[in-house]
Amino acid sequence: MRTCGVEITGSDVLLCILTKDNDVFDIRDIRQTRFTLANGNDTEVMRKFQFDFRKLMQDYQIDSVAIKERQPKGKFAGSAKGFKMETAIQLIEELDVEVLSATTIKEQLKRNPLPIAFEDTGLKKFQENAFINAYVYLMRKTYKRDED
Repeated sequence: MRTCGVEITGSDVLLCILTKDNDVFDIRDIRQTRFTLANGNDTEVMRKFQFDFRKLMQDYQIDSVAIKERQPKGKFAGSAKGFKMETAIQLIEELDVEVLSATTIKEQLKRNPLPIAFEDTGLKKFQENAFINAYVYLMRKTYKRDED
């Protein structure tokens, strides 16, 4: 199972690809670890973002995408651009997209702690949350009884 963890911050989509096969995890190198959306109000820009994201997922044969849920209002609310990018990803028909709540992530990490320190993964620091999202998604699929 090949999963792309996604972290949406402001106008950036940060990515990490994680594969799990026979209880062995593999972090895949990826040609593009970030998408930046300049103008979320332009329809063509949004279509290009969706096309580019879909193409990247096809090229790396990604089955699923895991995105951390963002707050719609309050102090830690997500931006309008971020919600648009999340929706564009969710509307890609070939992908199984799951939006994970902060509570789900926390509970899953408590049950199945990361088997390796993030610093030892070789990923960039900005990819940490994307990595965690992919890991939690894979653990939820592996241990279906733990699902909410």
